[in-house]
Amino acid sequence: MEKKVLVPVAQGIEEMEAITIIDVLRRAGANVIIASVDEINIKASKGIEFKADRLIKDCMDEEFDLIALPGGIPGAQNLRDSKELEILLKKQAELKKYYGAICASPAVVLHHHGLVTPGNVTCHPGFVDMIDNGNIVESKVVVDGNCITSRGAGTACDFALNLVELLYSKEKKKEVMQGLALPVD
Repeated sequence: MEKKVLVPVAQGIEEMEAITIIDVLRRAGANVIIASVDEINIKASKGIEFKADRLIKDCMDEEFDLIALPGGIPGAQNLRDSKELEILLKKQAELKKYYGAICASPAVVLHHHGLVTPGNVTCHPGFVDMIDNGNIVESKVVVDGNCITSRGAGTACDFALNLVELLYSKEKKKEVMQGLALPVD
């Protein structure tokens, strides 16, 4: 069954995280919608430019199996400042559906909006001090209920593969890993 995933993006987003999430989930068969909180044309944190599928305001009446946030600065701050994204994330949490974030976004976006519960969480080491109500775990990926977090660009593939496993299955994760020429346990 096809899963519907929203990957919000913004000016200054970390491109490696965004593209890895999008690519790996699409390899798994997910319908990934790239939605910008500001402009369709995105200039990412390291200068790479790409185009979003649509604006976040055009996603407000849709439901998603997963919302996955890339990080990066100022990208995460731009995501945080989107009222539409805040509404979508809170709705996702209320519906007990998956939402995740990597790098700065667990602290800058999820924690800011009250979506890091007093559970286990991880983020980029430079943002750990911003999270005051979670148990910080030094791990590549942390799954706590419906909230999935990860540390940074170097863990983006691990993060995306964990999202595949949660949305689909261990078998689908292994299939995607084989396609990426990654060792499968």
